[in-house]
Amino acid sequence: MWQVPLIIHLIDGTYELFRHYYAVPKAQDKNGIEVAAVRGVLGSIRGMLNSRVATHIGVATDHVIESFRNDMWPGYKTSEGIEPDLLSQFHLLEETLSVFGVVVWPMVEHEADDALAAAAVKAAADPRVTQVRICTPDKDLAQAVSGTRIVQEDRLRRTIRDEAGVVAKFGVPPASIPDYLALVGDSSDGYPGLPGWGAKSAAAVLAKFDHIENIPADWRTWGVNCARPGALSVVLEKDRELAMLFRDLATLRTDIPVFGSVDELEWHGPTPAFQAIKTRLDSAPVT
Repeated sequence: MWQVPLIIHLIDGTYELFRHYYAVPKAQDKNGIEVAAVRGVLGSIRGMLNSRVATHIGVATDHVIESFRNDMWPGYKTSEGIEPDLLSQFHLLEETLSVFGVVVWPMVEHEADDALAAAAVKAAADPRVTQVRICTPDKDLAQAVSGTRIVQEDRLRRTIRDEAGVVAKFGVPPASIPDYLALVGDSSDGYPGLPGWGAKSAAAVLAKFDHIENIPADWRTWGVNCARPGALSVVLEKDRELAMLFRDLATLRTDIPVFGSVDELEWHGPTPAFQAIKTRLDSAPVT
């Protein structure tokens, strides 16, 4: 018997909140609290659900920006510098989506990206699931992509990136993305990578050796097409332990609890508590 494809949508709530904060006009509720970004995210997700684009959905958020990774690297990202009226909407978003009937994972020790990766692995293990779509353009989540079963969806640009797309974009497969980020760095997360290593050099070397620990000291003799291999080799041998630390920072944790069954992600409509928040958001005038 023909069955409707079961597609799981996993949404990066933190990314969506940032995106809407800088894209929509400001709006404050009657108490002077900024709510426009939350209203924007809610409208976006509501549209997905009401149009049946999505039926099973989970949203991961950073309940706090800091995580266990801040103990690993002092320069890792913090909430410092985030606009107060953006930061104040994080918890409101979680509350709003929860009473709207959407499953939300507010991360404290871990990050939203960890929850998305863990949820993707969990959902993909269910034979009923046709595809898992991780809705974020964040390059960190490229490591969670698997074939055409777990993909990244950029809802803003309306593109989907499968495993072949990851290789086309970064020059390495998903399993090598943490190594790639370790070498080139990630300024948004606050670690610099290794001096002199860029996207092209990292892709060329990792395409040959897959992981940092597999790169031999004499890799220049292996025919890798890479600019300034001598200088890069010296840097890697000097800072290999640092690169391994950065890789650990970049590696998403998939062993954290998210849900028991994908059935929990099916949306059944708003809860009775949603009306009060809806009224609060709808009545906030644009400023």
